[in-house]
Parts: sequence; C-alpha cells; structure tokens
Amino acid sequence: MLPFDIQSRTRFIFGEGTISKLGALACEYKPRCVLVVSDRGIMEAGHGSAALTSLREAGLEVASFHDFSENPTSAMVDAGVQRANEVKPDLLVGLGGGSSMDCCKGINFVYSCGGTIHDYHGVGKATCDMLPMIAIPTTAGTGSEAQSFALISDAETHTKMACGDPRAACRVAILDPKLTLTQPPAVSALTGIDAVSHAIETYVTKRRNAISTTYSRRSFGMLARGFSRVLARPEDLEARSCMQVGACLAGMAIETSMLGAAHATANPLTARHGITHGQAVGLMLPAVVRMNGSEHAPWYAELVREVEPEVRVEEAPERLAAMLTQWLKEANLATSLEELSVPQDGIEQFTEDALKQWTGTFNPIPLDSKRVKALYRSVI
Repeated sequence: MLPFDIQSRTRFIFGEGTISKLGALACEYKPRCVLVVSDRGIMEAGHGSAALTSLREAGLEVASFHDFSENPTSAMVDAGVQRANEVKPDLLVGLGGGSSMDCCKGINFVYSCGGTIHDYHGVGKATCDMLPMIAIPTTAGTGSEAQSFALISDAETHTKMACGDPRAACRVAILDPKLTLTQPPAVSALTGIDAVSHAIETYVTKRRNAISTTYSRRSFGMLARGFSRVLARPEDLEARSCMQVGACLAGMAIETSMLGAAHATANPLTARHGITHGQAVGLMLPAVVRMNGSEHAPWYAELVREVEPEVRVEEAPERLAAMLTQWLKEANLATSLEELSVPQDGIEQFTEDALKQWTGTFNPIPLDSKRVKALYRSVI
C-alpha cells in the first residue's frame, strides 16, 4: 500500500439554500472587505445577487470582479489583481464554475505573494500565507473547491499552468445544489462528464492510495446514478445533489491522486482547436480506459461494481468504456474527431503536446509516442 500524507484543509457545507450562510461564514474571518470573483453569466443567473446580499446583510463591505472567461488566462489574473489592489480585500469568494474558482485562486497567489502567476507554476511556490477563500461552485464538474490547485492558461502560449500550494486551499466550500438548477443542459452535460472523468482517472493513477480510491469510488457511484437523471430531468434536486457531491469527492481525490492520460490527450484538443474541456476529455476517456484496462482490469471492475455488482473483471474495462460512450451520446456530445471537424493530420502535433502534459506522468501505463498516437487514432 502506498503511503499518503493528507490533511483536510477545507470545511464543506452541503445543503439546499446554504448560500444564505455566506455572510455569517465570512464574518468568522473578520474581514473589512470581501472580493467576490464570479463570471458575468453567474451574475446574470442571479447567484451573484444572492451572495452579495448575504455578505452585505452581514455588514461587510463587498467588491466584485467579473472580467474573465472560461479557461482564465494570466492576463485575466493580472486584471483581477489590479482590482484587488484597488479594494484591498481581506477575504475572497470564488462563485461559479471551475473558471471562477481557478481565477480566484490565481488572484490570491499574486495578490498575497507578489510577482506574476507564472511564478507559482508548479507545487509549493507560495511565499507567504494567502487570504482566506470561500468557494461556491454553481456547476458539478471540476471539484476545484476541494483542491489547492489553480489551472491558469498563459495568455500568449495558451499553455495550461497548474499552480498548487497547500496554502491555496479554500477555507470553506459551500455546496448548494439549488445553484446548479440554472445550468443550461449543455453545461450540465460537459461539467458532468468532466466530473466522471475525474472519478475514473484518479482511481487508477500511479499515486492512488487508500484515501484517494475511497473518494474516487464513492464519487463514481454518485455520478453514475445522477448523470442520466440530470440530463433527463434537470429539475431533479436529488440527482443534482449526487452530481455536486460526487464532483466534490472527485476533486478531493485529485488533490492526492492527480489525473492521467485522458486529460493529457484532451488538453491539446482544447488548446489547438478550442474543443471544450468536458467534450475533449470525454472523447478521449473510453480509449484510455481500454488502454489502461489491458493491465488494470481489476481496478476498473471495482469502479463498475458501484453500479453493476456482478460485472466480471475481464469484462470491466470494455463495459466501462461502453458506459462512457453511452453517456456521451445521451449528452449529445461527440465521440469522434470527425464529428468535431478536427483533422487527423494534426495527430503528430497533438501527440507531441500531450507528452508534455504533467497529468500524463501519473497514468498507470507510461505514455510514449506510440501509445498516444494510438489513442488519437482510435477516436478518428
């Protein structure tokens, strides 16, 4: 059994309507000013108003920052730091999907420790304690609320930088399933597939351990039971709850286990062709399951048994791959590069890019050019 060193740094609060507790929770840190980092879509959905109202009713000064988009860049972090310098916050709130929470963490790194976000690319590079942060996810996808990492893209090269440090972990995560009801169907689909990919990839990495596999397995069971229900009945709060808690548990697994080949091969598709992350990782995941399953079928059998207790070990990888493909079709997502109008003559470049991805180093079967090309060719 692999050793592990895990300390839960985040307080998790789950329940319908728990966003109303934000003001009281913020007051525990005695801030003068709170900076809410949230994209404009979240504000338009009304969630920003609920958060700001709760904070103001608690007697706190509140400022906001919205000038960022999906896949936040170093330039967007710089703009957020400029806003922080103007209002001098003592507490940060990341409200929205993974982009909001990642941007908020990125701002925290630079505002608290100085320099630029590039200085924090890697692990453990914070130079001082960071501002306390409260995360409020409005999607069930990234699990960023449970992680001490921010994913920020370089504004010029578009390279994704993983910036992680224990001091970047959120102090509090508010999980309110009602906030996910306003997601458009496409967002529910894309973020849901992303969460599923996290549960599956974290279960089979080189860094898997007794704690991470516990989180991953329970996460997969909840997501597998909730995903189709959310697609068919978007108003189903119990299914929404399964997705939100499942995504959070998968995020907790990432914190100690990391990810694998599906994310390594998905990122070049996003960087070079603008394929949404959930679509890209969903496309690659069945092929990765089949590859890893050639050596690790028992692990996949343990996952599949969360929903199909009688599955045989030798059948589990193919059964899981078929399950994933079915979910992609239910979600109206593509299952081939052709459907996405991605030319196959880019495979050489994709392969070169994928082999540079940090996540690929944790895959249980080592990645090389031959294996990565085979993955891409299998999804042509």
